[in-house]
Amino acid sequence: MRRTRRLLISLLAITAFAAAASAQESHTSETDDYSIEFPSETWKAVPRADSARRLAEFIYGERSDGYLRVRKEVVEGNTSLSEFARTEQDTKLRFLPAFVGGKEERFTGRLGGIVNTYEYTSGGKPMAGRVYYLQADSRTVYALHFTGSLKKLERIQNQTDAIARSFKLKQ
Repeated sequence: MRRTRRLLISLLAITAFAAAASAQESHTSETDDYSIEFPSETWKAVPRADSARRLAEFIYGERSDGYLRVRKEVVEGNTSLSEFARTEQDTKLRFLPAFVGGKEERFTGRLGGIVNTYEYTSGGKPMAGRVYYLQADSRTVYALHFTGSLKKLERIQNQTDAIARSFKLKQ
């Protein structure tokens, strides 16, 4: 009886693991040298009308549920990630309606970096953003910028963290 129960539990665990592993999708950039993995099939690439833009975009179901932009930035050799993030916030985010800056935290994945959070409104609805700044080398930073409705982005934070952790440079 115990042996059958253990066998059944092991079989269920293996099946669940296989289902989770098969649900992951990966994306390899055509223009930059990186790849990322998405933990859910709900994430879809947004087709680009303008191939000159150096930006990859993805949505989680609907754009208001989760939207990801991946950018490659070249910085001065002596600029820290925190300084770069503050400059980005001051020049690009601070002017969003009802902007409220959040905290900065260290982030570790395949590439190390920091993550900044913030809140704002869009059309009267509470929205949130999480920006992962990943240091590729002393002059190259990749910004993974997630936005979405406040509640939904909070719900998928484990996915945004997993996506940022999976970010890797091509060899």
